[in-house]
Formats: sequence, structure tokens, C-alpha cells
Amino acid sequence: MRHVSRMPEAAAAASSPSGSQRLLSLDVFRGLTIAGMILVNSPGNDTAYRQLDHSAWNGLTFTDLVFPFFVFIVGVSLVFAFTKRQDRGESKGDIFLQAIKRTAVIFGLGLVLNGFPLYHLSSIRILGVLQRIALCYLAASIFFLWSNAAAEAAAAAVLLVGYAWLMTHVAAPGFTAGDLSKEGNLAAFIDRLFLSGHMYRPVYDPEGLLSTLPAIATALLGNLTGRWLRGAWMKTKKTAGMLQAGAILLLVGWKWSFWFPVNKALWTSSYVLVTGGLALVLLSLCYWLIEVKGWRSWSKAFQIFGVNAIAAYFLHVFFLKVQNLRRLPRLDGTPGNLRIYLTEHLFQPWMSPVNASLCYAVAYTLLWLAVLGVLYRRKIFIKV
Repeated sequence: MRHVSRMPEAAAAASSPSGSQRLLSLDVFRGLTIAGMILVNSPGNDTAYRQLDHSAWNGLTFTDLVFPFFVFIVGVSLVFAFTKRQDRGESKGDIFLQAIKRTAVIFGLGLVLNGFPLYHLSSIRILGVLQRIALCYLAASIFFLWSNAAAEAAAAAVLLVGYAWLMTHVAAPGFTAGDLSKEGNLAAFIDRLFLSGHMYRPVYDPEGLLSTLPAIATALLGNLTGRWLRGAWMKTKKTAGMLQAGAILLLVGWKWSFWFPVNKALWTSSYVLVTGGLALVLLSLCYWLIEVKGWRSWSKAFQIFGVNAIAAYFLHVFFLKVQNLRRLPRLDGTPGNLRIYLTEHLFQPWMSPVNASLCYAVAYTLLWLAVLGVLYRRKIFIKV
């Protein structure tokens, strides 16, 4: 990553179709997502409210929304960034070459986080959040540059239907077809086959190989949304279109979940549609409030998060890891770390453990808002 004095293309909000005005609502939606990501990633201790933790397996919580929202935003944003570059006369080849470089950098940053602080190549986790973002960004870039909206919609449908068929009709060795348990599902078997010793968990990886395919469909939904927002429609029609599309995706995803459950770790097809529908609804709300009604004063904090999104993610995770490395005893004398120490001494004396955990997460999120606010005021944006 490097500092630049202009807005980065990958993290920048999109301009209007004329290229003369930034789409502030996209910045704000991205910032809402990043703020939520920091909040749910940063519990102060081993407890958390249910909505601030991932579902145990099947199901959906607030926490399960933030990652697909960000992948969706990647697809929306690249439409605006690439269109702007094409309008400047850049070739598709040059744009794609830059996309490959950016993919490599983001993937590499994910490896840096996974390996910190020991970097044992024999056991480092290969995939992860940033790695999935990188792969989805690359795939969505290819589709946007060398296809059209119809092809993207068809590709998303093929990915979702094909993934659902594989997961429900092809058995992992030693298990039955349609087994969607942590050990018995096909995606987990493929990860154990190719990534053994380099996974998040011994038997499965929530950002594994096969489940990246439906995640690409999430990015393609973003591409389609970006194309819609780039259109010459009235702003009210754009808002209505996103709301209608979001409602349709939610309905279809809910219906599909009876056969292929909503599951974040497996990134199931129903999960793609439900989270994609919710993303469209929230983006349409941001768009209506900011672009249609002109109500912008409430959104400044989220804009600050939104324009330095990758930096915010990388830095907050890195310093969580730093806190976890600093070993300090807990109040009961058992082993702990700096994060738990701060929670127990700053918040837990006057509230329950779960509320103390939440207060730490809120304080940590506000800390990064302050840091990013300084960068924003100095017009420092970190380009990846």
C-alpha cells in the first residue's frame, strides 16, 4: 500500500455517468460495511451478543452480512472505476493489467495478516478474507471488461445453480451426497484435499476454494448494480429498481433456503441471494437519502471509513493480532492478553462481561474512525 493525495480508484466512490460528481452514497455504504466489520471483529473478551457473532452453522446474523456486503461493493465500485478509465481512453488490456496487480497486492496483504507474526510457510493459511476479495475482484473485472449485463447475470445464475447442484448431489468420500455438515460437505473435502494444513479450521475453511465460486456471483451482483447506477435513468427510478431487485432476491433466496440453507461458511447460493438482496435494499436507502433527498450530514463518519476501506480492514486486524500477542493475566489469574486486559479494567468493573465486550468493540471502532479521520482531513488516501 502507498499514500496518495488523490482518491484511489479501487476504494473510490463512483462518479455519476458524466464523471463529474462522486457517488457519495456508495462511499457511505462501503463505510457502513467497514464500520460493521470492525465492530463484529473486535469483541473485548470471549462473549458477544448473538448478532455480533457468526451463526454457529446454518442461519444469518448481522455479522454474517458484512463480508458479502463488501464483496458486493467491490463489484459496484469497479464498474465506476473502470468506466472512468475507459472514458479517459485507456485500453481494456491496460485496465486488466492493473487489476491483476491489485489482485496480487490484496491477496498478498491477506497472506501477511494470516502469517503474522511467525510466517511458518508449512502451516500458513493460504486463503482468507482479503484473498477472497482479491479473487472476486479479479473475476468481476474480467466479466465487466469482456462481457455485458446479460452475460454477467447468466454467469451468476450458472455459478449459483451449479454450486448448489455440486453441494447437494456430489458426495465427499466417506459421506453421503447432500451432507452439508462441517466435515461432510464437498467444499470442505476439496479444501482438505488441496489445502490440508493451510486452512482456518482443521476440517474446513470458510473462505475455501469451491465456495469462492458463489462468492464471485456476489461480486457479479455488484457489477450488475453498478451498471444500473451508471445508466441514464432518473434517480428515483434507480432507487426503485434496486429496491425491487433486492426484494426479488430476498424472496428467491428465502425460498431456496428450504433446500439449500443459508450458510455463511459455505457461502451457499441462498446466502448469496439473501445477502445480495439486503445489500441492494441498504444501498438503495443510502442512495435515496443522499443522492435523491440530499440528506448528507449524518453520513460523514461512514464516508471517512469508506474512502480508506482496505487500509481500515488491514490495520484493525493487524493491531488486534498485536493485542492478542501481548500476554497479560485476566482478573481471575488465568492467561489473557492485552485486549481482554483492557476490557476487564476499563469496562467490566461497571457492567456485565457481554456489555463490556461490546463497549470495547465500539471503542475500538471509534479509535479507527479517529485515525482515519486524521488521514481524511489531510487528504491522505491509501491506494492498493
